[in-house]
Amino acid sequence: MRVVKKAEDRKNEILDAVDELFGQKGFDGTSTNDILEKVGIARGTLYHHFKSKEDIMDALIDRYAVRLIDGAQEVAADKSIPIVERIIRVVMALNLSGRSSEQIMEHIHKPQNALMHQKIQKVIINGVPPILTEIIREGIQQGLFSTPFPYECMEMVVIYASTVFDDDLVVMTEKERSSRIVAFVCNVERLLGAESGSLMDVMGMFGEGDESSRD
Repeated sequence: MRVVKKAEDRKNEILDAVDELFGQKGFDGTSTNDILEKVGIARGTLYHHFKSKEDIMDALIDRYAVRLIDGAQEVAADKSIPIVERIIRVVMALNLSGRSSEQIMEHIHKPQNALMHQKIQKVIINGVPPILTEIIREGIQQGLFSTPFPYECMEMVVIYASTVFDDDLVVMTEKERSSRIVAFVCNVERLLGAESGSLMDVMGMFGEGDESSRD
């Protein structure tokens, strides 16, 4: 007897399968037949939910984006974590995780997929500043920061971080990257009216040690 599933359940089933397949074979190495066989559905059922393999990739990116923002919001809401540490954890929560995340990020960074790259950038630029702004407002109340423009500051920070530290947009040596990171943190402190050096722990989220800030 044929099993009839709700549209949302079927779509998620397809995305789960594609997530695994892209992780194993990559986007280009995964055929439509691979997807059909993995899910156990007819071609017509697949195209009822998705127009193409690219459309499936787009939906998978949407799902990762939701997880990304939800993860950042969950961290931001945990007021048991100190302000500065929470800021660091929110940014760390923006890293995509999952079996095919590397394949997805590699795929969207290809020139022919500039729109996919732009979509992830749009999610980050529009979704992250409001989350960070609430933390900054807490910091202002606690006397850690002093700025009349918490949202605008975070918007500047997120846009800079998501573009300059994107290897596809700005090519840097490791030395240049380390210098940019130190300058970035110092200028964030100035933007927020924070005590000099108070945000230098943020270096950890870029894999930098305290030594780099003292070179």
